[in-house]
Amino acid sequence: MSGAHDTKPVYPDEQAIITSFERAYEQYRQRIRNYFSLKLNPMVADDLTQQVFLKAVENIQSFKGSSNLFTWIFKIAQNTVKNEYRRLSRKKESPFDFTAYESQSISLEFTKFVDFRMDIGAALKELDEVDQEIIALRFFVDCTLSEISKIVGMRESAVKNRLYRSLDKLKKELKEWGEITIMSIQDLISIVDKGGSESTSKGLKKVQQDLFAELSNNVERISTKYNHHPSQKIVIEIYPDLPTFHRAVGEADAPNWFMGTYEGHILKIVSPLNPGPEHTYQSILKSTVHLFTMWLINEINRAAPKWIRQGIGGYEAKQMTQDFIKGSTEDAIRNLAIPSFDELNNDTWDFETMKGFQFSYMFVEFVVEQYGMDTLNKVIRNPHDFNGIFQCSELELHKKMVEYISG
Repeated sequence: MSGAHDTKPVYPDEQAIITSFERAYEQYRQRIRNYFSLKLNPMVADDLTQQVFLKAVENIQSFKGSSNLFTWIFKIAQNTVKNEYRRLSRKKESPFDFTAYESQSISLEFTKFVDFRMDIGAALKELDEVDQEIIALRFFVDCTLSEISKIVGMRESAVKNRLYRSLDKLKKELKEWGEITIMSIQDLISIVDKGGSESTSKGLKKVQQDLFAELSNNVERISTKYNHHPSQKIVIEIYPDLPTFHRAVGEADAPNWFMGTYEGHILKIVSPLNPGPEHTYQSILKSTVHLFTMWLINEINRAAPKWIRQGIGGYEAKQMTQDFIKGSTEDAIRNLAIPSFDELNNDTWDFETMKGFQFSYMFVEFVVEQYGMDTLNKVIRNPHDFNGIFQCSELELHKKMVEYISG
């Protein structure tokens, strides 16, 4: 956007417009991309966004400054969508319209440190086309009422009235989410895509209530216990089944026990309603606490080894019973095939094969029982300072752990 390849002279007034446009590109690019992601296949959103801004550069002389620059650019984006629809129609392909193909989620605050995302794709279908567009522009593209007014060609007061009527209807359509709909939809924090949605209102309500209860009982307790105030909220995304979850996180061939992970501040889990063959409804709920704890430890110290993150996660979630831990590890313990700290940093599916979840849990339990929580907090923050924290070497500490869990 620098104009380095321009062949025509740039005059002062034009230069001011171009400078303003370059700022607009940085300011508006993501909003235009979001619009394309909603109305067309998200895979083409980046290319189409570039096309829009290139076309805007080519026609910058036609912008007179009498209108808002964003709405002028957005008109180009709308025309691009129409052209894409015509092109797809000629090829007998369907557009990737959000109300028909892509489940949309909104993020609502319910605890101090957690946002919860719920699907509103089905509810949006109950609105007429104009209202869908207004909702999309306001909450998915982050347009002001004034901008929406210019884009849809309606008075601002009319846009405002339709917006609030639509929000009221959405609240009624989302009644299955129980008390969460008491929260104002105008206070949404973020809106994201996710693959799929839950099917039954009773199931939705139970998942929502149970996750709220599980997390509300644990999130602030764990944050306080590990002396860390999260720098940002985590967001929970729920995927409808294991195959959808595995594809979403780029692990299509993952084993059935893999049902959750975190990326940045987003926890991704499979729905408790469809936990797969190796989990249950309750184990998925507890795994959410496990994932939150792992994320918290990672935020405290990104260099914390896997055995610390996994061990503390399992220790706080308590999803493995003592009988399960004992029964699944007794052969390895009897044969002294207990993995070392380095071996428990294995980031492949072999981690489960070597009973990494169980041994990490037992190692953390050993530290808490023998040295206390203050020591565990020191280990999180200085995981390799064995002499300073335990007054022994790494090998000596591991030997003590082996004796503890073998006793």
